[in-house]
Amino acid sequence: MSTKLEDLFIKTKSENRAALIGYLPAGFPTQKDSKLIVKAMIEGGVDAIEIGYPYSDPVMDGPVIQAASEQAISNGAGVDEVFDLLMISVGYGVPSVVMSYWSPIEKYGSAKFAAAVSAAGGSGVITPDLTVEESELWKNQAQNESINRIYVVAPSTTDQRLAKVTSECSGFIYAASLMGVTGARTSVSGNAKALVDRIRNASNTPVAVGLGVSTKEQASEVASYADGVIVGSAFIKVIQEHGAGRSGLKRIKKLAESLSKGVRDGR
Repeated sequence: MSTKLEDLFIKTKSENRAALIGYLPAGFPTQKDSKLIVKAMIEGGVDAIEIGYPYSDPVMDGPVIQAASEQAISNGAGVDEVFDLLMISVGYGVPSVVMSYWSPIEKYGSAKFAAAVSAAGGSGVITPDLTVEESELWKNQAQNESINRIYVVAPSTTDQRLAKVTSECSGFIYAASLMGVTGARTSVSGNAKALVDRIRNASNTPVAVGLGVSTKEQASEVASYADGVIVGSAFIKVIQEHGAGRSGLKRIKKLAESLSKGVRDGR
């Protein structure tokens, strides 16, 4: 049986467009606010939600996401908030995944975590710092709960490594469009298309590009060659600059509408 995430990519392919995936750390800036932000994203046209599990040492994230995670943690966000927001997102009718470093999953209990994601209606888990060599147990646990395992590849990934990692991915393959940490950029890296082309030579699994998209034009550019466009820092910056009140939520929805149009204009 396919996951809601897999069904989404079948749907967007039939519509000849990319999927728009919005990222938000659970509990940012507060848990109550994060629920309203996710609602605004979805109302604006986001096709799927990626929920970040706030972690104290987010080494692969840029300053915007790091600051948001720190704020969420300081407000008490933890695993309960992750599953709560996951259920809320799924309740709005869109597929949702969790993005988490491996340490908090291991601390919680990976089998228990997989079961909780599935129970909350989640489609999968992105594990950016877990290698495929270390994930045999996780593979079995995720498969037992029928959730997708999503790994991250970068331009620096060798072809041999790319083939190995992508063969273990389901749902989608997370392509890092820029070397280094994540965050909204002024232009999309030229490495992105080359990386997606390499992934397509290795796998038929859908490819979603993150780590840099913040405008409609960038979303359109990435959507011309990728199956999914992931946007995180741009949404977070709106809240950091305008708050999570009526004005901020209105801007979140407007940004989502613009990005949603972008992914549809890309083909």
